[in-house]
Amino acid sequence: MDRRICGGSAVTILFLLLLFFTAASALSKNPNPSSGSGQINSNSVLVALLDSRYTELSELVEKALLLQTLEDAVGRHNITIFAPRNEALERDLDPEFKRFLLEPGNLKSLQTLLMFHIIPNRVGSDQWPTEESGRVKHLTLGNDQVHLSKTKGDGKKMVDSAEIIRPDDLTRPDGLIHGIERLLIPRSVQEDFNRRRSLQSISAVLPEGAPEVDPRTNRLKKKAAPVPAGSPPALPIQFAMAPGPSLAPAPAPGPGGKQHHFDGEAQVKDFIHTLLHYGGYNEMADILVNLTSLATEMGRLVSEGYVLTVLAPNDEAMAKLTTDQLSEPGAPEQIVYYHIIPEYQTEESMYNSVRRFGKVKFDTLRFPHKVAAKEADGSVKFGDGERSAYLFDPDIYTDGRISVQGIDGVLFPEEEETVESVKKPVKKVVQQRRGKLLEVTCSMLGAFGKDSYLSKCR
Repeated sequence: MDRRICGGSAVTILFLLLLFFTAASALSKNPNPSSGSGQINSNSVLVALLDSRYTELSELVEKALLLQTLEDAVGRHNITIFAPRNEALERDLDPEFKRFLLEPGNLKSLQTLLMFHIIPNRVGSDQWPTEESGRVKHLTLGNDQVHLSKTKGDGKKMVDSAEIIRPDDLTRPDGLIHGIERLLIPRSVQEDFNRRRSLQSISAVLPEGAPEVDPRTNRLKKKAAPVPAGSPPALPIQFAMAPGPSLAPAPAPGPGGKQHHFDGEAQVKDFIHTLLHYGGYNEMADILVNLTSLATEMGRLVSEGYVLTVLAPNDEAMAKLTTDQLSEPGAPEQIVYYHIIPEYQTEESMYNSVRRFGKVKFDTLRFPHKVAAKEADGSVKFGDGERSAYLFDPDIYTDGRISVQGIDGVLFPEEEETVESVKKPVKKVVQQRRGKLLEVTCSMLGAFGKDSYLSKCR
């Protein structure tokens, strides 16, 4: 009887030992049984991240398609997340860098940046390195390295160069979240962003020259060969201008193009501010900015590689304009168009021209009207008669693309005189109409070589 009891006890002990080793083996393969099933429960650190004060970061995680990756990481490890505050991603982040991260083609960079904020082990604030131990490296989920340290003196906890402002902010069984002051940017992402933004990558794209235009059909002939950056556009400026007043200008292919070798909008803004600070040209600046859309059009033209010279009438001259002259539709644009020369001229170049040639005519944007210039009283005089103006404020603004010259009058194109030719009445002798039968008879008599006795055949 006792042997059977002892034998049964031995079998029971062996069964319990086998069950223990099986359970131990299963635990060694999955040290976190609560999360090893691959299902995220409501007490997970990922749920806490998505439903916390770090909403900007959680939105980026969703846009980067990283939720499944983080679920797998939580299933294998206890993780530590360094979460930037919302203000660091909304207001403090460079807008250009944020646009770069959200572009669909840069998804890999966004994923690399976000995984740089996650460590695949649990590091609480009580496990932080001391000031004496210095910086401690940790491998991130993206196989980069971050350094944890404490600053000397005040003992602030740091991850790389960002301060931990909310240590152990959210703690869960499968991980914890530390709040940090700003975004961490790995070197690879920063280099990728700099490479996209650098001028070298822009200049690597050869600019395309403007195509030739057939003047008879006003259509493109053929694609022109590429031209070096900075060369004048092949397309005439009249074809690059807007089709009518107050309309956005047509895109003109040129050395500027998509590569923006010239920032026309900034240059136009600079010369308008110069007019305002110089004084005496407020009316001209007001027409360019408020009364018309010419400032925008001029910026587009300069961006496409064109150069402009503005003859700016002063306020005293602009005050002489009547209401009738400005009330016609498109009149302000036409007046200003006549004061813009599609060349880069300075006071010296214009004065040298009129001294050498006597009288010079410059093209204007009010095609086909030209403005005449000649030497007078040691200066340059534009126009003739009462509608003339002197160049008296030279080189108000010159930047190599836009030149502004101050004049003391408003210029108007010469009126084309239409001379009607007087037609004298001419007396027309109407011959008497002959009948069809008589014409046939006369032709037959002439064929036989006989003189006709009919007077009407003679």
